[in-house]
Amino acid sequence: MLARSCLRSARTAGVARNVASRTASRSASTSTSSEASSQWKNTAMGAGAATFAIGSTAWYYYQFVRPAHAMTPAEEGLHATAYPWEHEKLTKTYDHQALRRGFQVYREVCASCHSLQRIPYRALVGNMMTVDEAKVLAEENEYDTEPNDEGEIEKRPGKLSDYIPSPYKNDEAARAANNGALPPDLSLITKARHGGCNYIFSLLTGYPEEPPAGAVVQEGLNFNPYFPGTGIAMARVLYDGLVEYEDGTPATTSQMAKDVVEFLNWSAEPEMDDRKKMGWKVMAVASSLLLLSIWVKRYKWSTIKTRKVIYDPPVNKAARNPSTRGTTVNMKGGMGGN
Repeated sequence: MLARSCLRSARTAGVARNVASRTASRSASTSTSSEASSQWKNTAMGAGAATFAIGSTAWYYYQFVRPAHAMTPAEEGLHATAYPWEHEKLTKTYDHQALRRGFQVYREVCASCHSLQRIPYRALVGNMMTVDEAKVLAEENEYDTEPNDEGEIEKRPGKLSDYIPSPYKNDEAARAANNGALPPDLSLITKARHGGCNYIFSLLTGYPEEPPAGAVVQEGLNFNPYFPGTGIAMARVLYDGLVEYEDGTPATTSQMAKDVVEFLNWSAEPEMDDRKKMGWKVMAVASSLLLLSIWVKRYKWSTIKTRKVIYDPPVNKAARNPSTRGTTVNMKGGMGGN
């Protein structure tokens, strides 16, 4: 009987041990698989967030940051020389006297063929003209009114809200007057050409007296090494003394080209001065806030950064009470000595 009971208890203990080991292994495997799946999910989410951030940055750079060129440098002719334009510096603004002279060059020379459709007369006020001068200039042109009760459209003098008119009624009339070539609108010309201001200035001053030896120029075109293909429909338009400036500045070819290029750059970016002012204000405020945030961070975190962390393990009560040393607890819950 004693042997049978011992055998029976041994079998029960073995079964319990097997069940416990299976349960432990099953729970361990379950916890391991759950930890692995959660770790994989965290890794996947981090990789997805990083990919999205990199893709968004690349898309923003492609759309808005990189310069947009209408043509590649490989299609260009002679590369334009880089000039030290004052308005391109971070601490400089437009030379408004140069803008006034450039607008005069546009009116007397360029306006016979090229339009400036995106510039209203009100944009000239405060930049190169007074209100009265802009009103007088606008009234020199006539614009269509709204149809009256009989459906007839009358003419009225221009206002400050009107835009500078084009020299031609439509593109077909412009092509017919220029041997099939369409003069481009100059509102955004410095942004629409590779090289910007340097290209426009080099193009206006790059007409040689005679084409170089070996250069083939088609009939009806003019040689200009800075134009793609070196054959341009526009002939040389700037000559020394062509315009008489109001402020007495000598009207040389390079001076007129420089003034009209600055004016065309203003027409493409009339908000540049305000943008630079706002940029410096933002930099000043952001720098102040950055310094303040650094000070607050160091002030608030100084107690945490300088504290000393010491691990204090729990005290064993049995070790502190000598009378309980060497005592054991039997299976029935009673106390017994060794």
